[in-house]
Amino acid sequence: MVNQTLARRYAIAISSLARDQNVVERVGDDLAAAARAIGENATVAEFFVAPVIGRPEKERVLIETFEGRIHTIALHALLLLVRKRRERLLAAIVAEYRALERAARGVETLTLQSARPLDRAEYSKLIARLEGAYGKKFEVTEVVDPALIGGLRLTMGDRRIDASISGRLGALARELAHTT
Repeated sequence: MVNQTLARRYAIAISSLARDQNVVERVGDDLAAAARAIGENATVAEFFVAPVIGRPEKERVLIETFEGRIHTIALHALLLLVRKRRERLLAAIVAEYRALERAARGVETLTLQSARPLDRAEYSKLIARLEGAYGKKFEVTEVVDPALIGGLRLTMGDRRIDASISGRLGALARELAHTT
């Protein structure tokens, strides 16, 4: 299990260094790219987290692979994870770093699920209304899920608004199960 508190501490430290050098976005992109490169191949991922492989060997491979390709802050963050045997935190650190980056910009994630693709006018109107109601900007991920039958399901952080037909049918089924 990944320790989110520890991942957040690393992300805060990395973000602080990146902010000092005015390279927050680049470091975030480079960390995410490195995490993808490591995680996409099962052999590479196993090499990166394997405790039986020595730290100097992992450091050598990381330097050969990423030096000059990613920002030095991102590279040194990877090397620090290896030195501290915290390689498994990389994905969580990237997620926490992105969350810090969004918070600094005053943006929150929003997952918008619908049974059919929304037309752009409908989409723009909905997002503008949500931003006005919550006083925030949203980074939106659209998901088309025909199983919703109709309506929308919104997920904002830890809040979920289910205005879908399948959600209403599920609520009705639970209500009927409790009354019988």
